[in-house]
Amino acid sequence: MPDLLTPALRFLAAIAICVACCLPAAASHLVTGNGHGFTVVAPERGAATSFYLHPHSFVRPDPANPLSEGIETANLIKSLSWGEPGRAVRADYVDDSNVIRLNATDGSADILMPFSLERPALIIVKKSAADWRVDWNHRLLSHKAVAAGVQLLRFERVAEPLLLIPLAGTRKAPTSHRLAASPAWALIGIDKERDANAAIREFNRWRAGLSPRDLVQRELARFEQWRAKPTVHFRSTQERHLWRQSETMLRMAQSREPNRRGRYGKGLIVAALPDVYSTPWVRDMAWATVALARMGHRSEARAALLAYFNARPTGKMRGEVNGADYQISVVRYFGDGAEEPFFTQEGSTNIEFDNWGEALWALGEYLRKYDDPGLLKAATYRGPLYESARDFIVKPLLANTEPYRDGRIVAADTSVWEERQKDKKHFAFSTALAIVGLKEFAEVARRAGDEPTRKQALEQAALLDRGFSAAFIRDGKLRGTLEGGIKNDIDGALIPIINFGVVRDPGVIRDTIARMDLLKVPSGGYRRVRSTYTDPKIFEYWYERQEFLFVDFALAELLRRRGQAGIADAMFASITDKAAADHNIIPEMYVALPCELFPGKIGDPTGAIPMVGYGAGAYVLHILERSDAK
Repeated sequence: MPDLLTPALRFLAAIAICVACCLPAAASHLVTGNGHGFTVVAPERGAATSFYLHPHSFVRPDPANPLSEGIETANLIKSLSWGEPGRAVRADYVDDSNVIRLNATDGSADILMPFSLERPALIIVKKSAADWRVDWNHRLLSHKAVAAGVQLLRFERVAEPLLLIPLAGTRKAPTSHRLAASPAWALIGIDKERDANAAIREFNRWRAGLSPRDLVQRELARFEQWRAKPTVHFRSTQERHLWRQSETMLRMAQSREPNRRGRYGKGLIVAALPDVYSTPWVRDMAWATVALARMGHRSEARAALLAYFNARPTGKMRGEVNGADYQISVVRYFGDGAEEPFFTQEGSTNIEFDNWGEALWALGEYLRKYDDPGLLKAATYRGPLYESARDFIVKPLLANTEPYRDGRIVAADTSVWEERQKDKKHFAFSTALAIVGLKEFAEVARRAGDEPTRKQALEQAALLDRGFSAAFIRDGKLRGTLEGGIKNDIDGALIPIINFGVVRDPGVIRDTIARMDLLKVPSGGYRRVRSTYTDPKIFEYWYERQEFLFVDFALAELLRRRGQAGIADAMFASITDKAAADHNIIPEMYVALPCELFPGKIGDPTGAIPMVGYGAGAYVLHILERSDAK
């Protein structure tokens, strides 16, 4: 395609420079988790720097400040290491799992949170004469023996107690360095002190008399048993490792906390692992769910879908959505499953209608992959899942469309890039995902034997299709918003719209690809939009100038579909190479404009790290799409 030749050559040159010069200067932090909590390890310090007692950053809303991030999840550890501080330590994942191994000249240590133990349990095992050293993140209030060798600790401003269980022989140690008493420990968070004996019995059954090293090996073996056999072709060893580590990230990101009165977050998937946005966003979770489903992880994908339909309370923004009650959050969730209807850092609410289309897309993808009629009949918060989807996703979505020319479009919202509510617009992405979601739901309705709803879904999708073409394709150009303006005139979100098949005109597609050159950044990839912020004091001024990997993945997929495999492969190889140099971690962004908020060299990972739905999930889906295209 002659009109794309020059940009393509420029891009390939940029990729070469990027690969040679912009590999990560400093390794990202590593995370281990088991669906009940997270532990973060800082390689540059050779230490664990966080131990979160829940698999999310914020447990529940703060009643004193409804528009705040909420009540923070307790983090018990400031630093956990062994040996002398400041010495060189190497850290990496073992066999692409959630086991983190630290190696130093004076020995090694393993840090993991085992999936086979259904509690926020941190296992630490060292092979070294040096002692474990811990600096707690909260003041220790009390400690007492509750069983042979087992201690129960309570901390200031932390409701949950902590059990310390030695896994090997013990010796006397000062109370200020109690972990020095053994080379291996289990640190287990419990809800109440009265739960201690039950937790100890459960732990002993799980341990089954194994040595600390055998426990680690058993966990690694069980992790391999959990993996889905890849059905794709890897072009390099690096791709295979990144696939496996991405599979691990998707697993770690999903909550396994059981639902109970006042907590309904089981199955929710956070958008990124700590320490940034460890919060379940609807759209990021949809991409993670589809990735899990298409990989072959049926139970995890099913649990995620059920989480959408059991999370509560939702429907908090009925006054902003034409009075329609709804089940899927308009933004994201707190860890307890309560809807969190904002994310703008200005203390105002958001409405993101694309979420509803993406949830329907995830449901359709799962049912296309698996014959699971029981899912549609499953009891959920608002009734059987099928009826809940029909009445509390599809109906409110249709209630928030409006006429445009001879069709319809989705009402103004803040959409995929979480714009400020005061700047809401009619976004192409929201209407496009409504089309995708309704078409998916038509097939779901067919499975449920609901012909009237199937017919209605297809009729409304056709109206939205006509409205989309009239509103967002003008003068042969695909636009990000109905409203004019340079910011969304060319928009990275237009690329997945094309990949979903909403736009089919070859001329419009060629023009959109060519105009993506306007979003190219010095790190070699693409940012989301042409930012119009002029005040560097505003967070988005810097955020919107960085390279966004979700856009890179989408564009590489589109280019490959259009026969430009060379360019697509170069883009994909760049991401793979950078991840391989950084523990096979995929970040939210790469630095394109170094600054205080996003420091480092151009091309360094930045933003939310590790990224889940838009990172590990997007990578997995790209590999699957590439294989399916053959």
